[in-house]
Amino acid sequence: MNTAHILSAFDRDLEAAQALVMRMGGLVETALLDAAEALDTRDEDLAARVRTGDAAIDALEEQINAQCAQLLALRGPTAGDLRTVLTVMKIAAALERAGDYAKNMAKRTAVLSQMAQVAGASGSIRRLAKAVVQMLTDALDAYIRRDVKLAEDVRKRDRDVDQMYNSIFRELLTHMMEDPRNIGPCMHLHFIAKNIERVGDHATSVAEQVIYLVTGAMPEDERPKVDSTGTGV
Repeated sequence: MNTAHILSAFDRDLEAAQALVMRMGGLVETALLDAAEALDTRDEDLAARVRTGDAAIDALEEQINAQCAQLLALRGPTAGDLRTVLTVMKIAAALERAGDYAKNMAKRTAVLSQMAQVAGASGSIRRLAKAVVQMLTDALDAYIRRDVKLAEDVRKRDRDVDQMYNSIFRELLTHMMEDPRNIGPCMHLHFIAKNIERVGDHATSVAEQVIYLVTGAMPEDERPKVDSTGTGV
């Protein structure tokens, strides 16, 4: 049996799966930024494209899982190779969930476009989305480069995202207290902000998978979280 040939085939198959992960990550990043832009500019057509584009993200996750299942069944990877395959599947799952949040944001944008605007709120949410997308970009870069330091930096930044979310929550609460007519749109905006904050959690999960992949162990310390809203949403 030609061991070198088998290893080469495994590496090729794994690289193909990893390429799909990066493609999936790019689609998710675009969906999140587009959803935030659609909200800020009230662009219903762009929001509709985000919603329909989620099917491509879902299809990529299915393709990645199928390829990884084949790798596990036919190649029988062990140790580091097995960790890599499992990490690929977990990252794909995190990206698929992040794509769902982008789609949910776009759905609420269509509703909000028929409501009165809440001054400054959509701009704050757009800034939150940009921060979270940067986390996701860096987490995927850390995976490709096997960069534990960058992964740890992404993990720490989740605290900053929490603080931004808390600030938006307080901003929306103020608007609702000042004018009851703001309650409806502010509730939708809050759910959008919470969805983005949860994408930050998934970016953090990707970063933690990178740490696991390189070191063989998940981080022992608890995630740095700051949630002063008490919503539990």
